[in-house]
Amino acid sequence: MPGLTSPGRTTWVAALAAGSLLWAAGIAHADKPVGGETKPPSESRPQGDADGRTLLASVSQSRIRITHSGGGTEQGSMDELTSADPDWEPPVCWYEPVFTPEALKSAVGDLEKNGGLGAVNAHEWWSSGIFVDHYDKGEPQDNFDLNSAENSTAEGYENYNVGKDGMFWRSVVRKGHESDIRAWDCGRIMFWQDAGTIPDDEHAPTPETLAAYAYDRIEVPKTEVELKPEARSTVNLPTWVWLDKGTFKEVMVRAELPDTGLWAETTAKPVALHLDPGTEDAETYPASGDCEIDGDGSIGTPYTKGSADKTPPCGIRYLRASAGDPYQLTASITWQISWEGTGGTGGDLPDGTFETTQDMNVQEIQSVNR
Repeated sequence: MPGLTSPGRTTWVAALAAGSLLWAAGIAHADKPVGGETKPPSESRPQGDADGRTLLASVSQSRIRITHSGGGTEQGSMDELTSADPDWEPPVCWYEPVFTPEALKSAVGDLEKNGGLGAVNAHEWWSSGIFVDHYDKGEPQDNFDLNSAENSTAEGYENYNVGKDGMFWRSVVRKGHESDIRAWDCGRIMFWQDAGTIPDDEHAPTPETLAAYAYDRIEVPKTEVELKPEARSTVNLPTWVWLDKGTFKEVMVRAELPDTGLWAETTAKPVALHLDPGTEDAETYPASGDCEIDGDGSIGTPYTKGSADKTPPCGIRYLRASAGDPYQLTASITWQISWEGTGGTGGDLPDGTFETTQDMNVQEIQSVNR
């Protein structure tokens, strides 16, 4: 990797992988890409505010606006959805517009007054001197690309581009992935983009980026299934499983990225319940263990008096007693995920799942021969 260049310039050296570095000349800071926190020193960490004027140091503070609407559940608490595809996940990093010329100039002025460090991308912090050199006086600075032998050079700006129509963009890392090596793929320092345009960059946001971001924010009900008999079953007698209509409904999350015109709505529709009795000594109804969710949000058929010997459309028959340790009945709800967004875009995302576990005590029928 490149060695030290000149005072006031960001620099990247091989030691970057071993620890965080501070440069006295202008104070440019970059965290290690492996095994370290992507945060500046706590004593100089800038604090964000609602209007975005501060040069935020939180790598996961996205400007994407999330709106939850419709659906949900009429009972139970909520939790996050898990993708059924272990190889799929939302993007780890992307770029967002963060400052108008006037706002950046004001933020750098605030930085000069408090003497702290400001974030120039998701991993790098500069003193006010370097911000002035690059965004006011037009001096070039280095971007950082972990996958390249050499860094690219970003040309400087004059007077923060005041008077021009557009915004400065900066990288963001998905929450929880601040130390993920892939987050370093978005290594460009804060750059200019004309109004009404999206960066020509593989990590620029798209409607699908927002759809995946919204997926990450979907909350689904933890509702336990209804059982008859409740929590105690008898060997060879079926346990009926059902959910009343209206229990599950579609859940929609809308994600919008201000100043880009980009938006996406991601919808999760409950489509199936899978039963795992927690033991091989059991049968499920249907045999696959998959009970369909009806259009009205119900599952299976409620138990009625006199149905003990009938076969339920959704249920379990245990073949052996639990012998003091209850079986763990797992009920997994499958949610079908689709999205639509800017410009008529849309499609499907991997199904999501949420599961709950309930204790099942199974007893033998005791009989006496006379």
